[in-house]
Amino acid sequence: MTSQSVVTETKLSLPLFIKGKVRDTYRLGDLLIIVATDRISAFDVVLPNGIPGKGAVLNQISAFWFKHTENIIRNHVIETIIDVKQIESHLQNDKPATLPAYLAGRSMVVKKAKRLPIECVVRGYITGSAMSEYIKTGSVCGIELPEGLRESEELAEPIFTPTTKAETGHDMPITIQDVEKLVGQRYAAEIKEKSIAVYKYAREYARANGIIIADTKMEFGLDENNDLMLIDELLTPDSSRFWDASVYQAGKTQDSYDKQPVRDWLTNSGWNKEPPAPLLPYDVVKSTSERYLQAFEKLTGQKLK
Repeated sequence: MTSQSVVTETKLSLPLFIKGKVRDTYRLGDLLIIVATDRISAFDVVLPNGIPGKGAVLNQISAFWFKHTENIIRNHVIETIIDVKQIESHLQNDKPATLPAYLAGRSMVVKKAKRLPIECVVRGYITGSAMSEYIKTGSVCGIELPEGLRESEELAEPIFTPTTKAETGHDMPITIQDVEKLVGQRYAAEIKEKSIAVYKYAREYARANGIIIADTKMEFGLDENNDLMLIDELLTPDSSRFWDASVYQAGKTQDSYDKQPVRDWLTNSGWNKEPPAPLLPYDVVKSTSERYLQAFEKLTGQKLK
């Protein structure tokens, strides 16, 4: 990947629907087009330089998992854009749009959905904030766990540990009872069941390809008939912890196929974690880009388009 391939800002002649930390979403008639940029955030701050190829990896790995899990739960994908000409059929004739070439590979056309205000987190291994909570309380999100679990140890069964979907600041852990209050018992039970089913499928698939998916988060929305469907991104290095199965060892922290080099460098830089963030050095950008690409190729067995 060259520096010229980095896309940190998009500007389409379409109405902007929402701009996130990484994704820019535009209206496309009755549909939406989600563009995964190369922006990277850490500690809730978007960094000044992007990561080459990151957006394409996020987009295409999501598309891969959406396709592989559609027999478990419907999703919002209409089509993944590999050629910009694909978008033309969705354009309204009276509102022509200029479509930049960078949309190819890093965008998808999706159905609109009413987003449920929950981050659906599934954990198959104990690490991160879950380990911290377990050490203090012996439980995670109100779920009692066996004594003596070690850092990064596999759980007997995956657990559903949802959080709030915060517009600003940090997501906060909630219990299944809190989820029921937010979305009702019917949807609470269904999103828990489907989240765990998707995770279990992906975990076994990934294991066969040398990657451990320690945990992941996913989002759900309701379609025009109020039926549940998966939305946003799915099982990417941004939304999941991917570990190398060949060097995995319980009892210690694991190296991840994600933005860990970025977090490590920022922590060691002395940055106070308040905007603006410092510019990342070339070697950190390069190693992070390589990690995203390795995760994609190892999981999918494909070359990035």
